[in-house]
This record gives sequence, structure tokens and C-alpha cells, in this order.
Amino acid sequence: MIKRRILPMFAVALLLGLGAAWMANGWIQARIQPAEAGDAATVVVAALEVPFGTKIDSSHIRTASWPVGSVPDGAFSDPAEVEGKIAKQAFFPGEILLEGRIAEHLGGSTLSAIIEQNKRAITVRVNDVIGVAGFLLPGNRVDVLASRKDNKRVVTRTVLEDIKVLAVDQTASPEKDKPVVVRAVTLEMAPEEAEILVKSTQEGTLQLTLRNPLDNEQVLAKKQPESKPVKRVARATSYGSSVTIIRGVDVKTTNVKQ
Repeated sequence: MIKRRILPMFAVALLLGLGAAWMANGWIQARIQPAEAGDAATVVVAALEVPFGTKIDSSHIRTASWPVGSVPDGAFSDPAEVEGKIAKQAFFPGEILLEGRIAEHLGGSTLSAIIEQNKRAITVRVNDVIGVAGFLLPGNRVDVLASRKDNKRVVTRTVLEDIKVLAVDQTASPEKDKPVVVRAVTLEMAPEEAEILVKSTQEGTLQLTLRNPLDNEQVLAKKQPESKPVKRVARATSYGSSVTIIRGVDVKTTNVKQ
């Protein structure tokens, strides 16, 4: 009698379990299955880790399906558009390659390919002090201070602001994060800024100051023109038998013999 009751209950439980498993499987498959052909786009992604400065070839990339609404601006759909270009930053496997993070390679060094349009690269000699004790690394921003002698006095002023460091010595990788004392720093700047830098090196010495990457404040635009010193003129006024001499705010009276 008891066995007759257990068997139907066992069959019902088994059916409920199978039904729950089927529903859960359907829910999971709906979440992980690729989007339908009409809702997916093809994007070019890294097939393996691509270090900074690498010339990209077919072995570095592959295509992947990506939801249309989630494709970032600047993504590529055709691998041929990417091959032969230079990685301006490191890419990791599965990461989408973006237009702003790769550069055309038209010959020459890798560094020349990552210089922004209408900019120039110029190298200045530094030491452990000028180079901020080795804490200048590719990708940092600096101000340039120039010092020169003016009438036996040393005058220092900021001549350039918010200048990007392209390379230190012969290293241009922004993934470099350990300080090292270098002998030369390559900076990226406009042609007119390069003229100011070269002129300043001929007039005196340079000093680089490291900027916070979030600090975009321009100090040069806020500087007021230097006020000219007031020239004091000595005046002499005669009152009878005495002479009054006025020098600025000082007044002195001297008796004069007749």
C-alpha cells in the first residue's frame, strides 16, 4: 500500500525536476548565445597581447561578434584596416582595437608614428635634477622653466606648459612605471613652442617640473606684465637762505650762506 503511494509521488517529483532543469537551461542559453545576425556587428579585436609600438599583422588580430548598440566609436570591422599600423598603447586579448589607439606607419621609427598631427618631437639633455629624479616617464606632462642672468641677477620664468613626454632616453612605452635616471627626454610640442625651447637653452638653463595629469590650469595666461620700477627724481626748491631737497618721501632742508 505504501509503495503504491510513493511511486506516483516520485514520478511527479521527477517530472517537476526535469521541467525546472529545462527552463533553467533555456534561460542560460538565452543569456550566453550570440546575438541574432541582425543585432550583431563584426569588430576587430586583439587575438593575443599586443605590446606598445608593435606593428600589427594578421596574427595579432581576429574578428568577433558584438552587439550593435555596444560597439564603441572608432572600432574597426575589417582586419585589413588595421594590419600594418602601430599600436600606440598595449592591447590585451579580446580587447577592441580603436582608431585613436593605433597610428599609421609610413616609414621611419615607431616614435614618429605616434606624434600627433601638427606637433614635433624635440629632445633635451637632462640630469638627475632636471629630470625630476628619474620620475619623468613616457606619457607624463611637464612645464618647462628657463633661467638666465639679467644684470647679474638670475631670472627664472615658465616658458612652456602642459608639454607631453614622448620618451625618456630610448624608451617610449607608456607601460613603463619604475623611475630611472635618464640623460635625455623627448617632448612633443608645436613648432613655435620648439623655437621657444631652443632659444631658452641658448640663453641659460632649463628645469622640468612634473604636472598632475588632471591639472590643466594654464599659469602663463594669468601672469600680469611686470610693472616697471618707479624712477625717483631729486628736486631742489629754494626758499630764501635755505634749500629743501626732496627725494621721494624724504625731505631735507639745508641752510645756504648768502
